[in-house]
Amino acid sequence: MDPRWWAVVVLAALPSLGAGGEKNLEAPPESWTQLWFFRFLVNAAGYASFMVPGYLLVQYFRRKNYLETGRGLCFPLVKTCVFGNEPKAPDEVPLAARTEPAETSPTWQALKLLFCASGLQVSYLTWGVLQERVMTRSYGATATSPGERFSDSQFLVLMNRILALMVAGVYCILCKQPRHGAPMYRYSFASLSNVLSSWCQYEALKFVSFPTQVLAKASKVIPVMLMGKLVSRRSYEHWEYLTAGLISIGVSMFLLSSGPEPHSSPATTLSGLILLAGYIAFDSFTSNWQDALFAYKMSSVQMMFGVNLFSCLFTVGSLLEQGALLEGIRFMGRHSEFAAHTLLLSICSACGQLFIFYTIGQFGAAIFTIIMTLRQAFAILLSCLLYGHTVTVVGGLGVAVVFAALLLRVYARGRLKQRGKKAVPVESSVQKV
Repeated sequence: MDPRWWAVVVLAALPSLGAGGEKNLEAPPESWTQLWFFRFLVNAAGYASFMVPGYLLVQYFRRKNYLETGRGLCFPLVKTCVFGNEPKAPDEVPLAARTEPAETSPTWQALKLLFCASGLQVSYLTWGVLQERVMTRSYGATATSPGERFSDSQFLVLMNRILALMVAGVYCILCKQPRHGAPMYRYSFASLSNVLSSWCQYEALKFVSFPTQVLAKASKVIPVMLMGKLVSRRSYEHWEYLTAGLISIGVSMFLLSSGPEPHSSPATTLSGLILLAGYIAFDSFTSNWQDALFAYKMSSVQMMFGVNLFSCLFTVGSLLEQGALLEGIRFMGRHSEFAAHTLLLSICSACGQLFIFYTIGQFGAAIFTIIMTLRQAFAILLSCLLYGHTVTVVGGLGVAVVFAALLLRVYARGRLKQRGKKAVPVESSVQKV
């Protein structure tokens, strides 16, 4: 790689160029070990300490044809993790697929739609407000003390995944699910990319505003399409490229016209943009890998359980290797407000995923996309009101262009469905946070 690119990355991670919002309340990082780029490499090394041995074991069992020759107490575990069960017949529909609702009154349907829309808005708007609060504000501040800010994004990812794993596990126990056929190890790839995308998402808030992050999420359809062509060999319609271009224009208008955040600098913005690019790239891979896993006819809740199971294993192992797990727990003990925020973040994350499944099952992906698009717009407005972010007229126009393009995508996909043509999915609804 050209040394100049490494210089750009190192410049973006310099500790003297910290995050926006209330930076004056936090002392600069004590050493280079506090750089986000270094923490990313340490986290990745921790995940690799599990992924690499696991991958070698999978290859070993496959080369030894263990499915045919294996015996003993470990055989069922190895079969489930490495080989899985035979996938269901192609004509069998998984339980998670949308089914036409029974004959109900329009009033009842309207109430269900209101329930779904309210659940999604409350879950994810609360999640967004708390996410920004946890990552950009200090805890324990008094008249004589600036307090301390929580900085370990990986610990927050773990807290979210633990509750999501518990909710998915209970749901799978109480409700009938399709016979599981996927080898368990295949979840680890989506889990790894999901953990890394979530880490980048939390970490980016130290450098860019929440509205900027929301707009970056809205533009992820572009790398998702690129990943779709690379991973799944998909082709797209002309209108999909058109709306992707409009989204790019709108995001560019917002980023180039909006005034800088307090205490920000070009290098902090560069750090945030690099982290947002990492979030989008990892999340795009997650979506496409999950789409491929659905070929095993699993339900969305089974997918949720499998991905969160490996996410918990990866994050717990990495935190233990770094000695950061106990520090995160001690921080929760010192600041009860942080503990409450973390718990509420996890509840919103888990409940939001369940609302996603129910909304798509009842009303389809188009209605769900409209609700989530409106949620993104409300999230920007709410963040500006609560945390004082400024948006210029041109920046506001860019936001409008982005959401108009997103709604145009929904309309165009609906028209294709009416004509009997299958629109290519460009994002997964299993992991949103």
